[in-house]
Amino acid sequence: MGESTSVTNGFSQSRMDQKINIYIWDMDETLILLKSLLNGTYAEAFNGLKNIQEGVEIGKMWEKHILALCDDHFFYEQIENYNKPSLDALSQYDDGRNLSDYDFNQDGFGPPYDDSNNRKLAYRHRFIAHRYKQGLHSFLNQEMIKDLDELYDMTDKYTDRWLSSARIFLEECSAGHKKTSLVAADGINESSASKYQHINLLVTSGSLIPSLVKCLLFRLNSMITDENVYSSWEVGKLHCFQQIKVRFNHPNVRFCVIGDGWEECEAAQAMRWPLVKIDMRPGGSHRFPGLTFRTLGFYFSVVYGSSDAEDEEE
Repeated sequence: MGESTSVTNGFSQSRMDQKINIYIWDMDETLILLKSLLNGTYAEAFNGLKNIQEGVEIGKMWEKHILALCDDHFFYEQIENYNKPSLDALSQYDDGRNLSDYDFNQDGFGPPYDDSNNRKLAYRHRFIAHRYKQGLHSFLNQEMIKDLDELYDMTDKYTDRWLSSARIFLEECSAGHKKTSLVAADGINESSASKYQHINLLVTSGSLIPSLVKCLLFRLNSMITDENVYSSWEVGKLHCFQQIKVRFNHPNVRFCVIGDGWEECEAAQAMRWPLVKIDMRPGGSHRFPGLTFRTLGFYFSVVYGSSDAEDEEE
């Protein structure tokens, strides 16, 4: 699980003169809608214009698929009680063994929590990272892919294009709002005519494996790579933000947090990073569709001062 030689602390070594914009996203009720579908709060905000039960049923279908993929393809039954903040959290235990013929069902993984089992968990994390990179088409049949596509379209229609708008906006952040960009295998995106690198990170309060599965199901994996997904389930968002600050420790780095919850608000305030607070209520500008790249530029400028970052905007 070693890093490419072209990457230092998570960003391109060859472009160290660039400024780096780090977008730190929450997942639920920010990039995707799920909890608010299940509990009806999304539909309730529309004062009777949305069928609450329809949203609940859509949420249940997503929940079913998430759990099935976690258990059937991502070892979740085995590792549910061993949540880590990221897939590389145990990389020091991984000896690089070839896993092509490794039998994960017969390796005796389980208590006690010692070096041997840390190594076995690290193997699983490496396998999961590889599967994440390959995408759903590498292990699901066409019928299942078709069912998931239909569910995505159904959800997007019900939510007035929240999913597709969030995904498009994520792509804009990746490319610095440019139509052409260089997309590297390390998850770093460089605008071809820009002095900026743009990196999307996910810090979610959900546990790690279901969060990775959500990224796959909701088509976010091409913009948020496996090493850029963090779970704050046990350590808290402030701890994750602090680790991200250490990882991207460079004077040219600027951070911006986008989410809807109190925890990222407090963590962003503690880090003195700008926060864009997502509001699901219809008619607002801090939601999808609605949020613009120009708005992010404003929040960057409030904290970091004006720069030529906004010159990249259309």
